[in-house]
Amino acid sequence: MGTDEAQRVLPFQLQFDKPVASQIKIAEWNPEKDLLAMVTEDSKILLHRFNWQRLWTVSPGKSITSLCWRPDGKAIAVGLEDGTVSLLDVENGKLLRSLKSHGVAVVSLNWEEDGQMTKDEQGSISTYEDRTPHFFPPPPRVPRMPGLVSGDTGFIDDSEDSFRELSNSSQQRFNILCSGDKDGFICFSIFGIFPIGKINIHNFCVPTPLMDTKAECRLQNASVHKVALSKDLCHLIVICSGELSEDRKESENRSMTQHGVRGLHCTVLDTSIFWKRKNELHQVAQQASNIEELVEVIRASLSVMHKQWSDAMHTFHEKFDSLSNLIIDNGLDSCPQEEFLSLLGGARTSPAVHQFLVNSLGEVGVKRVSKAVCGAGKELQLIVLNHLQPAAEIIAFRMGELRGLSRWRARYQGIGLDEALINNATEKAGMILIQVERFIRVLSTVVQQFSNFFNWLLKCIKLLMSEPSDHHLLLYNSELVVIFLKFLYDQDPVKQLLEASETDDHIEVGLETMQRVKELVQFGGFSDFEYLQRTLAKEFQQVESSFKEAFLMPFTTISRKILCGDLLPLCPLPPLSASLSSTIPMSVSYYEDASQSVSSHHSQHMLLDYISFQIPDDSFSGVSNCIGIVRGFMHDSISVKRGYTSLEAVLLCVPAGYCCADLSLYKESQIVLLLNETTATSESSGNASMMIVQANDLPFVSISRSTGLNYWKLHQLEDSVVHLQMENEKVRSIPHSVIAPLAVSSSRGVACVFAVRKRALVYILEEDEDEVSDAE
Repeated sequence: MGTDEAQRVLPFQLQFDKPVASQIKIAEWNPEKDLLAMVTEDSKILLHRFNWQRLWTVSPGKSITSLCWRPDGKAIAVGLEDGTVSLLDVENGKLLRSLKSHGVAVVSLNWEEDGQMTKDEQGSISTYEDRTPHFFPPPPRVPRMPGLVSGDTGFIDDSEDSFRELSNSSQQRFNILCSGDKDGFICFSIFGIFPIGKINIHNFCVPTPLMDTKAECRLQNASVHKVALSKDLCHLIVICSGELSEDRKESENRSMTQHGVRGLHCTVLDTSIFWKRKNELHQVAQQASNIEELVEVIRASLSVMHKQWSDAMHTFHEKFDSLSNLIIDNGLDSCPQEEFLSLLGGARTSPAVHQFLVNSLGEVGVKRVSKAVCGAGKELQLIVLNHLQPAAEIIAFRMGELRGLSRWRARYQGIGLDEALINNATEKAGMILIQVERFIRVLSTVVQQFSNFFNWLLKCIKLLMSEPSDHHLLLYNSELVVIFLKFLYDQDPVKQLLEASETDDHIEVGLETMQRVKELVQFGGFSDFEYLQRTLAKEFQQVESSFKEAFLMPFTTISRKILCGDLLPLCPLPPLSASLSSTIPMSVSYYEDASQSVSSHHSQHMLLDYISFQIPDDSFSGVSNCIGIVRGFMHDSISVKRGYTSLEAVLLCVPAGYCCADLSLYKESQIVLLLNETTATSESSGNASMMIVQANDLPFVSISRSTGLNYWKLHQLEDSVVHLQMENEKVRSIPHSVIAPLAVSSSRGVACVFAVRKRALVYILEEDEDEVSDAE
């Protein structure tokens, strides 16, 4: 017996057993590399190599509720309790992008790429080329706010190339990031950065053909637990919990609603719009996502410029406002500008001005204020030249690209690219360039005026102190001093252009100028001739608003085209289990079923879905300690006639003396079970086992697709339960009591198991150990 057991456990070789500092609640293997991302109970993200070398640790400062990898393994998506989805760079953990798509905790993430490369009519691979890099240098990065240090945002985000790798989607296969929350909302984003759809599973309903009367079933108070997008992007399977209600129309004017018990349900969504229009969506997302990140560059630039100039003006007024008090103390009926003009004209210097220039301000004070103001002016000019202006120019070019696409109505109107909205956004993008040009001229003039004014003050202080004139003093222009005192001493045109006031304050422009501008604008085929009356900040607000409106149309259009295909009630959730439904082990995966030859218009191989989950013991009478497996759920009746697998299910009874801690679907239709012994005296002192079951060899039974209130199809299988036996399956004993999660890598053939005593055990699942021998 001992020899048989030794032979039976050989396929699962223990690679290593390592301690972990904190208990792990989420773990996912990188799909392309030997990397394991883990989330601790205190919401820290750890990235380890296969040999358990830690690469980095980051903490967002908020509770992490879900995690998944980008299909190419170069980024990690993290769902937070506040509804935010953050993307991290795998190289160093830096924050790439955050999207606040949800209002509550994001409990499930799934990132899938198009499994089939698109080919053109000649049979060659068709890729979308982004023309922007041919005409522009690399896009500018977000300027750093003075005083902000790395880590202030919760993640590491100090790289100047934060967005470049993420936004280089022209080199990626088309991919979709799906996220589900506790309130039943599911969001979709292209490349993880461009929102393209949002649906609420409460709004979906399916007919109930079991009833003689017309009736529909819909979910209420639903919470998403698992989302899984198929490899062809055509179907999304959602496991959720909620109450199934039935709206029955008994007569033309009378309807009745009945509510069932809370249960675990599965629904499939038709997301074929992603595959059918992937080329158009790829191009729109490529342009729009880059535009949105450049909008962030402009926003950050305006924010930094406003702060730097405000700080400089605070320094100026902090020194020069004291002159007004001195004028009042000396009983003079004048203002600082008049006193300075009197000094400039050669009249007698008043005691207030003399005291201010010689005692209060002095030569050192003038130089300090001059350095603050003129230095800020130079910093603003650099931000405009290195960040703001290049971003605005690239935005204008990319909007022009989108404008060209929007005119191809046959292809792009169907995904919501509205020509009129894109034209308006393109015009606004051009206006922001004009505003930037005006700001550069105003800033240059103001800085020149300040510099001339300070040079004159230095000359005056030398004369008042009867000191010899310094040949190194810069010359000044008296006329410019007069202009400064009349128009700039107590006014701030730079701040006015940078400040986004809530009031509709307009910049005064002459009627003749406005009429001339109107004629030129209309001659160019545009409509906005009031841009000169708006500030740079106001113009930016209008640009943002126009972009939001233009990009919202594809979002709403695609959202309406995501349809509910079917609803499958899995099992009722007793009151005790309903509150713990989020901890029920469950897994969804898709496999290529090459055993049947099915000619499809979009796939070389038929995809077959497998849905596995643990059934709570109190769900059905006579069914306990069981695992349900459903397959073929995404195939409708038409697909079944074409040769696809019909809806089938099987119930597996866990071996006596064990309970399921977690499960995961594995490659080639296999399911990995993590089992704890139930005979142990305490949870921490028991043992566990890991078992692999060949799912496609199980005796599946066809079940009906009809949906009805409190109609649980798996209950029909209680007489045909398959009892698993430890001696008949591939099993590995584990000398620890284990807990979820079970992290299985289908590409690498390894599994990571976490013990109660804060240990991580990595096993090789392949029988041929050479397949993964190079992992170390």
